Amino acid sequence: MRKLFGKKKQIQQWQPDKLPCHIAIVLDGNGRWATKRALPRTAGHAAGAETFRRIATYCKNIGIEYLTVYAFSTENWKRSEDEITIIMDLLEKYLYESLEKMERDKVKMKFLGDITVLSPKLQNLIAETEELSKKFDGVQVNICLNYGSRAEILHAVQQYCDDVKTCSTPTDIPPLTEEAFSKFLYSCSIPDPDLVIRPGGEKRLSNFLLWQSAYSEFYFTETLWPDFDESELDRAIIEYQARERRYGGT
Repeated sequence: MRKLFGKKKQIQQWQPDKLPCHIAIVLDGNGRWATKRALPRTAGHAAGAETFRRIATYCKNIGIEYLTVYAFSTENWKRSEDEITIIMDLLEKYLYESLEKMERDKVKMKFLGDITVLSPKLQNLIAETEELSKKFDGVQVNICLNYGSRAEILHAVQQYCDDVKTCSTPTDIPPLTEEAFSKFLYSCSIPDPDLVIRPGGEKRLSNFLLWQSAYSEFYFTETLWPDFDESELDRAIIEYQARERRYGGT
């Protein structure tokens, strides 16, 4: 049973039999973290990448089955070219290191979003990573890259329409249910997140998993992502376990 300690005494503990299956996190606050320290914004992204490594490892160690992180949105292309280059370079570095360690760590990785606009080198690395991941049954880390939930939903609608075009008669068209529609999303085969965490003080989803988080629990914290640690994740889990999830029922 995981315990949280203050300076002098135990505060609270989470229950291992009630862990969320799927945790999703918006990686927010890297730039502000750097600015507060009179550092370039790119230094914040480097620090945030290390935090991601640590939190992903912690999730694996405590038994979280799925971790989804919002790494780069469809709107992030509006940032400076230098900042975008640093983010992509960090991702490339992380993937190279992950490929070297995947056999040992048994961590599966999947990418959600439109990766066709990325460099061929990065696309090849992503394909190699996902292919190697098929061998493992451990925790699955989903990285949302060039991802926007509205774009994902529009993409799913187009995929459904393309499917309908292959039907020879109207009676062949399958009914469009929530379950059927979900199969056209980037996140198909991944359970919806139980807990969505947003560090950085903002209280909005920012186009992240809008369909999937319909009944998720939300945890907001002022802590900037590079300062987010295992104890902060513990606090989020404790709060999650204290809530009653009724899914519209009583």
